[in-house]
Amino acid sequence: MPRQLVIAIDGPAASGKSTTARLVAERLGYLYIDTGAMYRAMGLKARRLGIPLADLAAVAAMAERTEVRQQQVPGGVATFLDGEDVSAAIRSPEISQAASDISTISAVRRRLVALQQAMGRSGGVVMEGRDIGTVVFPDAEVKVYMEASLAERARRRGSELSARGIAARADELESQIAARDRQDSGRHDSPLARAPGAVVIDTTGMSIAQQVERVAALAAAAKERSS
Repeated sequence: MPRQLVIAIDGPAASGKSTTARLVAERLGYLYIDTGAMYRAMGLKARRLGIPLADLAAVAAMAERTEVRQQQVPGGVATFLDGEDVSAAIRSPEISQAASDISTISAVRRRLVALQQAMGRSGGVVMEGRDIGTVVFPDAEVKVYMEASLAERARRRGSELSARGIAARADELESQIAARDRQDSGRHDSPLARAPGAVVIDTTGMSIAQQVERVAALAAAAKERSS
């Protein structure tokens, strides 16, 4: 059988990539890998242990002792931190920032990138994050960069938090997302960037269904080219 595709979806926070990636994976029968959740899990553990992220040696040692895995579940993927399902615990704004902070640490990135590459080596995966098309799978058959306006991304994040009973002001969310954009784009190790050859999709005003159709069409075209 021909090798299945690697579909790499990158983009800033709340651009729509997670939901789109999950639904595209469901449609194609592929494995969905949420790499951002893996960094969130690392950030959560550092906070729980009280390890300052400025202590690079301590963070690196923690990362080596930490097991992060993902498991497909109905409606998405569950993230396990040392055997504990932390799928809900990693979705707060505080952990979002911790994930951005810890993702700048090279030792953490090396560990998680190696795990991500192992999961996708045989193809048949939809992987989303911030450096999938640039670092993890630069040779992915389908590379997408999703973006949206800051106001739209803050609205989406607010709706997501509200659904979990967490109140957040729109201006505070915009400030947090903008700060994370700057940090993710400006970090030295694997910054957020559009991969060469990536198709840019501005999701402002697009429905999830439209986003899924767009990526699925790119996957179909890639399959046609490889057949």
